[in-house]
Amino acid sequence: MALVRRSGRPHIRSMTSLLNQAIERARALPQQAQDDLARIVLQLTEAEQSIYELPADELAALMPSLAQADVGTYASDAQVAAVWAKHRP
Repeated sequence: MALVRRSGRPHIRSMTSLLNQAIERARALPQQAQDDLARIVLQLTEAEQSIYELPADELAALMPSLAQADVGTYASDAQVAAVWAKHRP
């Protein structure tokens, strides 16, 4: 458990048992592997907290698809298969 201060108020945070187990295993790794793992964890936690805002042109390009999804219009299985066939190596 860790005591974290937010807005001047203390909050108690605890790790899940699985995360605790992973940390314990990480302690046994060589220093370079620990650093690599730490970078990955930091990237993952940063990604979860950041919000990507679409530029106006990307949002405009996405709006027709969102409108179709709102009314339940989706690509058929054949259409999806055709896209996969076109873009698979």
